Amino acid sequence: MLEDLEELVSCESFSADHEAVARSARVVADQGFRRLGACPETIVIDGVTHLRWTFGTPRVLLVGHHDTVWPVGTLADHPWSLVDGIARGPGVFDMKAGLVQAFHALAALPSPEGVCVLVTGDEEVGSPTSRALIEESARGCAAAFVLEAGADGGALKTARKGTSIYELVVHGRAAHAGLEPDKGANAAIELAHQILAVAGIADRVNGGAAPDGLGPTTVTPTVLSGGTTTNTVPALAGVEVDVRVPTLAAQARVDELMRALSPRIPGTRLEVGGGPNRPPLEQASSARLFELAQRIAKDLGMEPLRGVAVGGASDGNFTAGVGCPTLDGLGAVGGGAHAAHEHVVVAEMPGRTALLTGLIASVLGGEPPAGEAATEATVTGEAAAGRTSPPASGGSAPAGEPPEEDGR
Repeated sequence: MLEDLEELVSCESFSADHEAVARSARVVADQGFRRLGACPETIVIDGVTHLRWTFGTPRVLLVGHHDTVWPVGTLADHPWSLVDGIARGPGVFDMKAGLVQAFHALAALPSPEGVCVLVTGDEEVGSPTSRALIEESARGCAAAFVLEAGADGGALKTARKGTSIYELVVHGRAAHAGLEPDKGANAAIELAHQILAVAGIADRVNGGAAPDGLGPTTVTPTVLSGGTTTNTVPALAGVEVDVRVPTLAAQARVDELMRALSPRIPGTRLEVGGGPNRPPLEQASSARLFELAQRIAKDLGMEPLRGVAVGGASDGNFTAGVGCPTLDGLGAVGGGAHAAHEHVVVAEMPGRTALLTGLIASVLGGEPPAGEAATEATVTGEAAAGRTSPPASGGSAPAGEPPEEDGR
C-alpha cells in the first residue's frame, strides 16, 4: 500500500496543468491495472483526463480524483516522506491515499463485478468537465462511496453544503478623475454598494434552524478587481462571490436575489454571471449507508464511527443530486488538506480499506454477515497477485481490454 501511495504522490497533478494531469492519469491507470487486472477507459474532456473502470452492470460507484491544488515543482520543497507512521507529500491526504485504498478494497473482493470506479481530473477546480460524467455514472447505482479524506479523527461526511459561485461585474463610464470626474460613472463606488447588498443576502435567506447540522447559508464576497489608473474614474469593477447552502430551496433563493440586484448610481449597469455549482448532499442521502458502515466497523473491531456535516463540497454532492445514496469521507485519516502540513496516518489505511471492502460487498450482496467480506482486505493487495503487466500509458479502450495506442 505504501509503495502505491508513494507512486501516486511522486507524480504531481496540479489541476491547471493538463499535461501533468495526463501524466498522473497514466500512473493511476497503471496502478489500477496492477490491482484490478483491467484497464480503464481514458476519457479526455476539454484537455482534462479522467479514468473509469466498469465491471458488468454497476450497482456501486467509487468516486475519487487524482488532481491536486499543488503546482508542479512542489515536490522539490515538499517531497514524499514517511516518518514515524506519518506520510507526507502534495496530495497525499487529498486524495491520493483514498485512491490507493479504493484499489486495494476492490482487489480484496472475490470479483469486482457490479462496481464502477471513476477517478476524475478536475475536482479541485469545481469539476467543470467531469460533472456530467459523475452524474451519468451515478444514475442507477444503489450506492456511491466517495474516497475524499475523512473529517477530523476520520469521521465520515454524512452531509455537505451545496455551493454556488458568482461573478458580479459593474460596468460604468470612464472619465478623468481630476478634470471631469462628474462625467464618469464610477464602477468602483457602485461595486461598494453591491458588495454590501450581496453580503446581506444570507440574512434574507436564513430563517430557523439549518438541517443536518450544516449551519446557515453563507454568501461571501471574495476576490475584487477594478480600475485601471489612479487618475481615471473606473469604468469596470467586479467581485467574485462564494455561496454555501444547506438546502436546494436556499440555493434557489440566493440565485433569485443575486439576479435581482440593481444599480444605485446612474450610468452604471450590472452583469451577474455564474450560479449554482453543486447541490447539497443532504443527510437523508447518506443515512442508510452510514448505519451500514457503523455495523461493519463494529464487526471489524474498529472504533465507533462518527458522522459529521461539513461546509465544503465534493463530487459526492453530484452523486446525491441525481438520487444516488452517497457516503463521503471514506478516504484517508490525517489532516492538512491544501496546506504544507498535509499528512496521512498510515496505520489507519488498512482499517479504512477493510471498511470500504465491507461496504461494497454488503451493497452488492444484500448485506452479508457484518465484516465477512471486509476482513478479506489486506494492505498488500495480494488478491491482485500475478497481475503484473501494466497497460500501455493512457488509451481509451474499455475496461478489461488493452488500449490500442498511447494516451491522448
